[in-house]
Amino acid sequence: MVSQKALNRALSMLVKGKRMKAKNYRAVKGMPYTRKEYIGGFPPPKIVKFTMGDTKTKFECQAILIAQKEAQVRHNALEAARIAVNRLLEAKLGDDYVFRVLPYPHAILRENKMIFGAHADRLQDGMKKSFGKAIGTAARIKPNQAIMKIGINKDGIETAKQALKRGKAKLPFTCRIVIEKTPD
Repeated sequence: MVSQKALNRALSMLVKGKRMKAKNYRAVKGMPYTRKEYIGGFPPPKIVKFTMGDTKTKFECQAILIAQKEAQVRHNALEAARIAVNRLLEAKLGDDYVFRVLPYPHAILRENKMIFGAHADRLQDGMKKSFGKAIGTAARIKPNQAIMKIGINKDGIETAKQALKRGKAKLPFTCRIVIEKTPD
């Protein structure tokens, strides 16, 4: 016998069409699944551009966003961070910067969706170790890996720091910002 509370929760999930929370995919477990040829209709990454700004100019400094922990970042979190950073850089610096998102989301995330419906008194338990359907992609990040780089001149350092702080807020792990001279 299922409690009324569990039944209401299951029905609300059915109505809202909820998926699992993003924090369920944050931990790095096992080997990444990257075999796209075996999955029909996996969603492509939402990241629109990986390089923005003036790509031909050589800049004096670079600001780098570096991960401090090992984690898995969903493609929509990377895209949200990219938009936040690029919006501020475009507004304050115009076209006097180059911005790159470095990791590519290769790992395919799968979810075994449970069916709640017709006979609401019986909820599915599901199958152990089921394969599931592809719901998105993620990039695996290692500690001390660079996530985003901004090439700027000395007058744009504070703007780049502020932009990377905004992008850092969109990512599911702690990061640090490093400013260094561009290697020749």
